[in-house]
Amino acid sequence: MSRHPMVTRLLCLVFSCLIILACSPAFAGHGAPKAQKTGILLVAFGTSVEEARPALDKMGDRVRAAHPDIPVRWAYTAKMIRAKLRAEGIAAPSPAEALAGMAEEGFTHVAVQSLHTIPGEEFHGLLETAHAFQGLPKGLTRVSVGLPLIGTTADAEAVAEALVASLPADRKPGEPVVFMGHGTPHPADICYPGLQYYLWRLDPDLLVGTVEGSPSFDNVMAELDVRKARRVWLMPLMAVAGDHARNDMAGDEDDSWTSQLARRGIEAKPVLHGTAESDAVAAIWLRHLDDALARLN
Repeated sequence: MSRHPMVTRLLCLVFSCLIILACSPAFAGHGAPKAQKTGILLVAFGTSVEEARPALDKMGDRVRAAHPDIPVRWAYTAKMIRAKLRAEGIAAPSPAEALAGMAEEGFTHVAVQSLHTIPGEEFHGLLETAHAFQGLPKGLTRVSVGLPLIGTTADAEAVAEALVASLPADRKPGEPVVFMGHGTPHPADICYPGLQYYLWRLDPDLLVGTVEGSPSFDNVMAELDVRKARRVWLMPLMAVAGDHARNDMAGDEDDSWTSQLARRGIEAKPVLHGTAESDAVAAIWLRHLDDALARLN
């Protein structure tokens, strides 16, 4: 006896569904869901200055102490820095290489923590890379990215307080302190004037200047002229006291900040310690990492 056309179509549909289910990983004998394996990827701009590297090592130690059960890996966003490190025989993966390697190791969930200062080009490139690696077949299930040091208005206020806690013990009242940031044409450059606002609320003699952004060194000099400063402390507003700190800030070249201050009769006191060496500053990055880990779940 012939079947009704509707019955025939239903049987075909059921048969097709059974074939699809039988071929899916959930039903295949070798396709059981992977157990969650969480990892942390710390991502810095990087430095080729050997004396500056301990600042990043110290940051890694803090992360491992805070999360002893979670493996930690490293990546660097600066191509030039990666090339220099590799020439020295030092492993220096890009964020994409590091995430691919973690997928090969069997990690399923990765919290990527940026050790950049502001959410500029480097950070946004990192975001794009991290998102591209999430949800790939046989790859990483979830990837979350922790904010850089100054990611929100609340961060700017917290960083200002942390910088005050990290001021040189030998600084006398009234002596200006200038924090050197990198600066960028990216809109995130506004973070530097924002930080300046919160620093001035704590101490009117704390100034922010940048190498390639705003406030510029000319802006800083105008403020120092108003204060009739004769002694000025210079501190990096960067995770490490690398090339910019040692050359642009404290170098002997005519265009370094130290040399320009000297020509104006101002004694410069450079402090070659990156912000990653400060426990108070590092605590902000660690909070961002905690948030990134929480978002994995």
